[in-house]
Amino acid sequence: MQLHLLDATYELFRAHYGHPPAADPSGRPVGATVGLVESVLRLLRDPAVTHVGCATDHVMRSWRNDRYAGYKTEAGMPEILLAQFELAETALRSLGLVVWPMVEYEADDALATAAARWADAPGVERVVILSPDKDMAQCVRPDGRVVGFDRRRDVVIDGAAVRARFGVEPESIPDWLALVGDAADGFPGLRGWGRTSASVVLARYRHLEAIPRDEHDWDVPVRNAPALAATLRERRAEADLYRELATLGRDVPLPETLDDLAWPGVPREPFDRLVAALGAPHLAARVPRWAA
Repeated sequence: MQLHLLDATYELFRAHYGHPPAADPSGRPVGATVGLVESVLRLLRDPAVTHVGCATDHVMRSWRNDRYAGYKTEAGMPEILLAQFELAETALRSLGLVVWPMVEYEADDALATAAARWADAPGVERVVILSPDKDMAQCVRPDGRVVGFDRRRDVVIDGAAVRARFGVEPESIPDWLALVGDAADGFPGLRGWGRTSASVVLARYRHLEAIPRDEHDWDVPVRNAPALAATLRERRAEADLYRELATLGRDVPLPETLDDLAWPGVPREPFDRLVAALGAPHLAARVPRWAA
């Protein structure tokens, strides 16, 4: 069987921007949550989707904000979207799904932990991380046992896809982000280092600590190598911090067993309550299977 791991925060954001506005009977905006439920019900129609774990950012801050003041926060996010975070978690549980709401960690850390824990478990053929997030590329395994999947583009993200996009192996993604930066997460990378230079150097050396301090010892051609090497020497502590921020945890305390992730179908009573709360009766017709 395959284990599917859903980045529910990404799905909620996608639903917010892609679903028509909707309100519950009291007038509260619920469009993102309704869109999320519609999207997940489409996913559950696939007979290959038998075991599912969903991770959410219960809050938009984590331990990374303590390590770096510029790290992403909820600032600038639409209030009507932030107000639906807890509702979205309730909705996913109402579908009969396991939900990991992250507070100290991020949703990505929970997904990375689950992939690492169960990729080699008996009976698991493949772990599919349902997210196009570049951070998740570090979880992809060369043996194909962990892949990503971009539901919007219907594209599998395997080792070859990671190399084609970033020019490096999945294990080098945190190092690559440390050099290039990640605007979405709020850290800038190192001055002068761009996608091409980072890809060329890390394709050869894999990790920051393996890059020779002196550019004369580099055995790959890189434009502006003296300036890049000098920047890396002078700002190495900064690069190490950015890599720490970009590295996903594999030690999030997830209490479930693999058997707990088996999807039993949609439980009627919780789902009926959800439909009534959302004022979205059309959702009942989209349920692919009811729980026994």
